[in-house]
Amino acid sequence: MIPIRDTIPSRNYPVITTAIIGINVLVYLVQFSQGGVADRFVYIYGLVPARYVDPRLSHYFTTGQQIFSLFSFMFLHGGFWHLLGNLWTLWIFGDNVEDRLGPLRYLVFYLACGLASGLSHLILNTGSNIPTIGASGAIAGVMGAYFILFPRSKVLTLVPIVIIPLFFEIPAYFFLGFWFFLQFLNAAAGHGAAGGIAWWAHIGGFIFGIIFLKLFQLLPDTGASKMISKATEKKHTHRLQIIRPVNLDNEDPNLYGTILVTSSEAKQGSRKMVNIPWGFQKRLIKVTIPAGIAEGAKLRLKGQGRLMPNGRQGDLLLKVALRPTHEG
Repeated sequence: MIPIRDTIPSRNYPVITTAIIGINVLVYLVQFSQGGVADRFVYIYGLVPARYVDPRLSHYFTTGQQIFSLFSFMFLHGGFWHLLGNLWTLWIFGDNVEDRLGPLRYLVFYLACGLASGLSHLILNTGSNIPTIGASGAIAGVMGAYFILFPRSKVLTLVPIVIIPLFFEIPAYFFLGFWFFLQFLNAAAGHGAAGGIAWWAHIGGFIFGIIFLKLFQLLPDTGASKMISKATEKKHTHRLQIIRPVNLDNEDPNLYGTILVTSSEAKQGSRKMVNIPWGFQKRLIKVTIPAGIAEGAKLRLKGQGRLMPNGRQGDLLLKVALRPTHEG
């Protein structure tokens, strides 16, 4: 299963998530430029469990290097597809967790999850002399937080059946729960590092992501973080919105839904595209938000409701909802 996107739009531009992605790409380019000494580079800056328990190895590294490797390993990758897969997953799930925690708490949360994932792998593979690298442990922590924060979200997922690509909207709790189950299954079958993959790092990251989320939610958000959140708040909601209309009465041909706009869009007016899956039909409709519209007002889309047995065609009524803004 390959995640394409989730259905929860972020309220802010994900500055920390974007910065983490940028740093990972930059480090990958530095790593790639090492040429013939790339393996040595990975051994120094990757997480090698045996370095922390075998005096014959730890002798060659300073305390600072040992501590630094506990963080630097999460910015190294084994190849382009390893990098792409990790950063794509972070982009899908990270923006919403960053929204909820705030940028500075989210940054510390991400690094803490990466550290916890590395220590999980280290403790369960103390004799391993193989470097562990990759952001997947930290990202697993982000996925654990998303699992708790947005269980009702849906993840548009590509499921290739033989050579036929099929797309499904899968509930986030099922997608992430199944992902976690696969990590545990592989860890149990492969003693934690089958196929060169640090399964226990994934498991540890996911579990500690849930634990750290609860702890970080107890911490007050800093003034600096609030300033960043306010400065990076998106002035517009998504141009394309998925609306799942409801029918309130079997005798009523009309359908009802909600369209989300910002106060700026309500004041100045805007244009949106709405995707309306109703039954087996999926309609894409242009919607104009008139300037000065009030919250709670209804937009009537003629002929987009239910077709009744008597031939009567209902309308789609979209209630305008204002997205909450940051205070102060």
